[in-house]
Amino acid sequence: MPLDIYTIPVTRIDGAVGSMADYRGQVLLVVNVASKCGFTPQYEGLEHLQQQFGSRGFNVLGFPANDFAAQEPGSDQDIQQFCTTNFGATFPMFSKVQIVGPDKHPLYAEMTAQQPTSTGGAGKAELQQHLKEFLGGPTNPEPEVLWNFEKFLLGKTGEVVARFSPDTLPGAPVVSEAIEAELAR
Repeated sequence: MPLDIYTIPVTRIDGAVGSMADYRGQVLLVVNVASKCGFTPQYEGLEHLQQQFGSRGFNVLGFPANDFAAQEPGSDQDIQQFCTTNFGATFPMFSKVQIVGPDKHPLYAEMTAQQPTSTGGAGKAELQQHLKEFLGGPTNPEPEVLWNFEKFLLGKTGEVVARFSPDTLPGAPVVSEAIEAELAR
């Protein structure tokens, strides 16, 4: 039986402690972010989604993680400053968490259990091959998160309704169409 996602504790990047219940009834796009990744420019697209849908009960939730090639080495304060200064990010950001392996944050454990595979564009296989070469070995097998900027879409009742691979840009029609469909429910 799936864990009630709303019971999972989370800590905001400013240190405020809460839980996913703070977002009950909203459509959420949960993204593991990193400041020194080739996908970091996706912050701009994530902020655009926040601006486009935020007034309708939607939030992007950014969870910094240093799990992939140490591409998020900064402190929470460094990360917050980077996101606001470089991308004008207004969406909720959280303290750095681990999202892969046996010590992964409970939110990521639940989301990967609910949606064990991601969908991606034609570039997903190419991305996996590129990462394999970059790492000098295999990538994380699913259900683990592949890399930074993987996206989980949660519906209004907290269930994972879609999972997009890192190569799926926030501005891709498949993402905005999935958000629209959930907002309409």
